[in-house]
Amino acid sequence: MINAGDTAFVLIASAMVLLMTPGLAFFYGGMVRRKNILGVLMQCFIIMCVLGLQWVLFGYSLSFAPGNAFIGSLDWAGLRGVGLEPYAGYAATIPHQAFMIFQAMFAVITPALIIGAFAERMKFSAFLVFTLLWAFLVYDPITHMVWGNGGLLKSMGVQDFAGGIVVHVNAGIAALVAALYLGKRRHFPQAVAPHNLPFTVLGAGLLWFGWFGFNAGSALAANGIAVNAFVVTNTAGAAAGLTWALIDWLYNGKPTMFGTITGAIAGLAAITPAAGFVGVIPAILIGISVSLIGFFMVAIVKFKFSYDDSLDAFGVHGIGGIIGVLATGLFASKALNPAGVDGLFNGNPKFFLIQLGAVLFTVVYSLAGTFVILKIVDKLMGVRVNEKDEAIGLDLTQHKETAYTVLE
Repeated sequence: MINAGDTAFVLIASAMVLLMTPGLAFFYGGMVRRKNILGVLMQCFIIMCVLGLQWVLFGYSLSFAPGNAFIGSLDWAGLRGVGLEPYAGYAATIPHQAFMIFQAMFAVITPALIIGAFAERMKFSAFLVFTLLWAFLVYDPITHMVWGNGGLLKSMGVQDFAGGIVVHVNAGIAALVAALYLGKRRHFPQAVAPHNLPFTVLGAGLLWFGWFGFNAGSALAANGIAVNAFVVTNTAGAAAGLTWALIDWLYNGKPTMFGTITGAIAGLAAITPAAGFVGVIPAILIGISVSLIGFFMVAIVKFKFSYDDSLDAFGVHGIGGIIGVLATGLFASKALNPAGVDGLFNGNPKFFLIQLGAVLFTVVYSLAGTFVILKIVDKLMGVRVNEKDEAIGLDLTQHKETAYTVLE
């Protein structure tokens, strides 16, 4: 039976999650050189168009329709049979289409996260083909396996409240593969300050705001689980942002705005899979942990191994997702959410092993799938712009427009 409050809540949450993709556009766009900002904005916005169509035509059906353990069927292609009555298998108090459109926003932002790894050097045509293939071959199967009825990982007892596996581990590993496959940007020093830090801060603020829809909305009802998810989301983001600022202060001599927002986003990513299963103390521990490990990955490991994850998509989202999924295995409590599972610290070590297995499976699947897709697209059309176009910038060479009147 439809509940008006739950329906309104999920629709508002859906709009908030959609806003995260333009927020990501500003977050990423401010970090790149000024000759490439429109390229990043265009990539984020075109994903809203391409995946918005892919999802209603095929993606939702492949992700959530009855199928096998690995992929859904095409029974719901074009939203056939996805009506305005609830589908109790996923959400009993909201229209089926409300659940569908909420999930659509996750399908949009997930491939957008990968943009941070290959910023400033991928052809726009190749980007379009890669994104569409990745949605079909990587995102939809992983979504079905984790969240779809009969999915392999779901049947094993894996818990992912709002997308730590489906979104952050999945996209983070794809980002690392893309960064390694495309190679470094040409004529680019190891570290460059964001060309427009206020844009990046604006994007971080929009992401933090949208994350309340991302996590609290995943309760799919206006209830206590949603409230808890909202509270721990804010708490983890705050703890991680403060921790990163303090590490920055100790390591570099000054606390930076860029470091603070990087930490906050890492904390928000890490709490995502756990938001419906843990309280505020675990949320604080998760936030502190992800900034400690994330800073090490971004400030030390990346430069040690000299790979060009341009905007730290792997270091923030991939690492954040992995930490959050494993932390769920440690801290989850049925006392907080009776529909969940107790974690290791609540007497259930088996659940931690299940979560660890899910991380390893997703890492392997996303790594292999992303590499194969990049290889195919590269053979068909080439994935990387030529040296001249890269020097001029993607704004002019890929889109024939500029964000500013003077280029640097």
